[in-house]
Amino acid sequence: MEERVFWLAWHYILAGQAQRFWEIINYFESPKEAWFAAEKDFMFLKGMHRRDASNLLLRRQQTDLSEVASWLMDSRFGVLLFNDSQYPEQLKNIYDPPPALYVRGDSELLAKISVAMVGSRRATHYGLNVAEKLARELAKAEITVISGMARGVDTAAHRGAINSGGATIAVLGCGVDVVYPRENEKLMYSIIDNGAVVSEFPPGSPPEAWHFPVRNRIISGLSKAVVVVEAAERSGALITAHVALDQGREVMAVPGNITNKYSKGPNNLIKQGAAPVTGAGDILEGLGVGLLFTPDAGGVEKSLSLSANESKIFSLIEYEPVSLEILVQKSGLPPGEVMTGLMFLEIKGCVKQMPGKLYYRTGR
Repeated sequence: MEERVFWLAWHYILAGQAQRFWEIINYFESPKEAWFAAEKDFMFLKGMHRRDASNLLLRRQQTDLSEVASWLMDSRFGVLLFNDSQYPEQLKNIYDPPPALYVRGDSELLAKISVAMVGSRRATHYGLNVAEKLARELAKAEITVISGMARGVDTAAHRGAINSGGATIAVLGCGVDVVYPRENEKLMYSIIDNGAVVSEFPPGSPPEAWHFPVRNRIISGLSKAVVVVEAAERSGALITAHVALDQGREVMAVPGNITNKYSKGPNNLIKQGAAPVTGAGDILEGLGVGLLFTPDAGGVEKSLSLSANESKIFSLIEYEPVSLEILVQKSGLPPGEVMTGLMFLEIKGCVKQMPGKLYYRTGR
């Protein structure tokens, strides 16, 4: 227990700085030995100046070991140290694995086959619906969906997995007892009930900007593959994709509208060799696990018993919004019948309406 406390204490001081942690532990061979070492003994660290060493040891002095020990006994979350048997094996093999993980929910889920789904916080309706649909189908195939609980694609992916009765993991850039963004509070508790919330940052850690690029290596490290849904040319989602490549993970991307700036990221990844994703089957094939589920025969039309007019209208609606005028023109139906059909499609959860009488297919 004592050794675990010293290990977690160093992790607390160096949260998000795994490389520095491993330098210290490997040099002293014991977190306890490092805890009582003198300032001069730390000058071996790469790039370490005397002022840096003084600051490091000041933080060591200010760390309350009894508070750190209490985290190991806290019933609100579990703590997995690197040498624990439950620590996920695939995460041990990345370049700079987190020395410890805080977990709320099912920690055993971290060892199961998972796919990460990442993308823009400002995703389009197309991106949100595709993310939710893919996550739902992966979850039905008993694949755990991993994301970062951010706005946009992350939120849609978590919801898709949960709504299908599957499992999902959120890797946070703050403490597991901190809700960020605030509007995702209900989602966070749903994730805990249907999977796990994970972080390398200690309880109470705020969502600082530098935390998010650091946590991305955990999202990809826990996964067999990373799927980019929508992302600008410079974005956190692409950082995750490049980290995944360095970790030897499969990178896949959902093709998007070439006029949409949030499609440039995945479209460029595809040009560089990433596997294009047009359905969950592409992801499963890339994992080498095959199609583990059978799609519903007849799709939405049969499962919901749509009328002839509703089926005709529904077939004309995709994930990109389409106007009422175009639906009337392409269906050849009177405007009143199209409006009635759309009303029933909305009631059945097949489509949603945007301002300006624009309609798009849901991720159902």
